[in-house]
Amino acid sequence: MSSKANSSTDTISSNKLTSNKISSDTISSNKVSSDKMSVNKQVKVSYAKELSKKQIIRLREITAELPPYVNLFLRSIEETTQPRTRIAYAYDIKYFFEYLHEENPYLKGKSIREISFDDLNKLTALDFEEYMSFITLYVRDGREYTNDARSKKRKLCALRVFFAYLYKHDMIKENVTVKVNMPKIRDKAIIRMDANETADFLDHVEYGIGLTKNQQRFHEKLKGRDLAVLTLMLSTGIRVSELVGLNLNDIDFNNMRIKVTRKGGNEAFVFFSDEAGEAVQEYLEERKKINPVDGHEDALFLSSQRKRLGVRSVELLVKKYALTATPQKHITPHKLRSTYGTALYQETGDIYLVADVLGHKDVNTTRKHYADMDENKKRANRNAVKLRED
Repeated sequence: MSSKANSSTDTISSNKLTSNKISSDTISSNKVSSDKMSVNKQVKVSYAKELSKKQIIRLREITAELPPYVNLFLRSIEETTQPRTRIAYAYDIKYFFEYLHEENPYLKGKSIREISFDDLNKLTALDFEEYMSFITLYVRDGREYTNDARSKKRKLCALRVFFAYLYKHDMIKENVTVKVNMPKIRDKAIIRMDANETADFLDHVEYGIGLTKNQQRFHEKLKGRDLAVLTLMLSTGIRVSELVGLNLNDIDFNNMRIKVTRKGGNEAFVFFSDEAGEAVQEYLEERKKINPVDGHEDALFLSSQRKRLGVRSVELLVKKYALTATPQKHITPHKLRSTYGTALYQETGDIYLVADVLGHKDVNTTRKHYADMDENKKRANRNAVKLRED
């Protein structure tokens, strides 16, 4: 009986130890999993923060050359805009002040930082019209610059918003920019690739068709990455900024989707095709052999320098293959987005689905881009309704 009691005690003790071990292992496993998730989240945030940090530093460099009240304006739109947008505003304001400093008869030679509200109050609509005419074509530091109607409109829009802020806060007596006519923008045909052109484009990427001997030397090494990048863009319609921001842990092959950071910082899941998934998986096998530079370990797509692939690199990548695949069309990363949106709309006819997948906040933005396709549908079905039998 004593033997049975001892055996029972040993069993209980053993079970308790096993239970404690399982519990301890489970807690440890959960902690590791939690830590890993925390690190993954930190990686994603750190990339976005690093990008934002660089942009804020650049913004400060630009505004250091401008009057202090420009900073007040930029601060007023801080909560509703991204650093990149504020940089664009700062540049457009800077170009105008440089013009005043160099060309305006009343302010020529005056230090930009010393241009006061009284100086701005002396400006008339004619001064702004002269500026718009000037930037059509001008030379600075031996280099020629031009602005088309679209660029001039954007610059005038930026000045209108800036001067509206100054007027609202009683810094100037009148916002004369509203008296200046906006440049007329002529609608351009939306450039996109059709199904055959898309297939040819990817063939050029995979096989290096039409590349120079120098380009062929690098093609064999980088074609897996290039094919993954361009197939993913063409099968999702993601922006180039969203693509280069992808990390390894943003890919979910179980659900065939990626997590992207949209304009404005919102995150969204975008589904990709089997073809894109296959191309990315093949690239990931190659990527395992690459030792990334410190700080770039989590980037999905790496450059030949083993750093996170940048926006400019992708732009050059698209240009390189498009020059031979579609020489009659100026294809850019944004045109790949238009190509995907077109194909999706043709297949589904659902403009709301296209808007959602492309991340358009306003469906009218999407509708504007694909209105010509609706016209084609109408034209093709003009005889669909028969009034009398033949």
